[in-house]
Amino acid sequence: MLPAWTRPLSHRELLERGEEARKRAPRRALAELASGTRDPLGILAAQNSSRIPELLPLRAERMSTTPFAFYRGTAALMAADLADAPHSGILVASCGDAHVSNFGFYASAERRLMFDLNDFDEAAWAPWEWDVKRLVASIVVGGRASGRSDEVIDTAVLTAVSGYARGIARATELSPTARYFTHFDVASSRTMLDKASQKAIRRAVKQAERRTGERAVRRLTVEDADGRRRFVPDEPTTTAVGPALLDAVHDLLSQYRRTTSPDVALLFDHFTVSDVARRVVGVGSVGTRCYLVLFQDGEGATILMQPKQASQSVLVEYGRIPQPTALQEVIDADGEGARVVAMQRILQALSDPFLGHMRNTNADFYVRQFHDMKGSIDVEDLDDGLFITYGQACAATIARAHSQSLTATEVAGYIGNGRVLGQALLEWARAYAAVSLADYEAFRASL
Repeated sequence: MLPAWTRPLSHRELLERGEEARKRAPRRALAELASGTRDPLGILAAQNSSRIPELLPLRAERMSTTPFAFYRGTAALMAADLADAPHSGILVASCGDAHVSNFGFYASAERRLMFDLNDFDEAAWAPWEWDVKRLVASIVVGGRASGRSDEVIDTAVLTAVSGYARGIARATELSPTARYFTHFDVASSRTMLDKASQKAIRRAVKQAERRTGERAVRRLTVEDADGRRRFVPDEPTTTAVGPALLDAVHDLLSQYRRTTSPDVALLFDHFTVSDVARRVVGVGSVGTRCYLVLFQDGEGATILMQPKQASQSVLVEYGRIPQPTALQEVIDADGEGARVVAMQRILQALSDPFLGHMRNTNADFYVRQFHDMKGSIDVEDLDDGLFITYGQACAATIARAHSQSLTATEVAGYIGNGRVLGQALLEWARAYAAVSLADYEAFRASL
């Protein structure tokens, strides 16, 4: 006899489950900030305790330049604040740091330029609206930093929330397989934009297409008399590593290769390690361990890879969200680097085929290509119309990522047409931007 079979819930049943969730968590309640005491500087200090001490002044310098730069480096503060505020309780696979500067371009395996989320250090399971709140607060903070009017900023927030609501509704009307194959490539999406938007996208695309691994090798290395390329020190951004790491690199890379697909592992058989350097990247990541590893074959062809430290997601550490058993088992077995890789593959439509992970006694790492046509749009350079359009594109991208989760249709049912949600999140984003600005001023005063 065949085993007993239980029919999965239908689309209508899942929508109704989401509508039912409004009773325990009204959509208007999403406008509320957390109550109680906060210790923003304490959280930042706690994060610094596990970072490279000599890089902490650089992190402080980068975070202190503008309120938006500070916001970019404070995903942990927001996770802590969101944990103590009302939320829907509907969990999805989440980015964890979906601000406007963490979207951008990259090359697919077919060498097509894609647009998607591009930072997964904090990715884990969390209430769906936490990613949307991270986005809309960044629209307010970034919009004010670039001198935009309240009217433009409010329109951008409401348009983004509406874009997310429509995106999750449309995606969940598709089959799970169709959702899986949905992606946003730059070539097709440009035809839907007005002329001013297309011009801005072309400029950003041109910059991204120049950011190749080969170009980075030419800029960051020199060739010695034996034809071996080595990194040129450029303190504090690019720094030589010590002998202990150089001795361990081959064992670590053997770990990495075991986490890649067989075709990628075979590709690396053509290459040997030429040099290793420590690299400082980003704003919030400054002080974590990040390296560049240069591979070279017998004819001088190169591959430039970036191992980057992966720590516990702020959604877990500060957001206090228990993770699904399957993901926790991945972390327990292979570390936080494995979490980042797994979540990136879930959330990103077409991921770097060279993704992998490894760990040593001091830290977990994920590994990716460096500068593989990666690029982003500087929101401060956008005119008001494109600023609004760009926020909407980011929201649609989040919706596509969230639609991979089994609970996505519940999210669509909970949201409804998006009007109530839009007003709630606009109210919240304005209030949270004020909180973030006060944290920024306190941070600067503490330096």
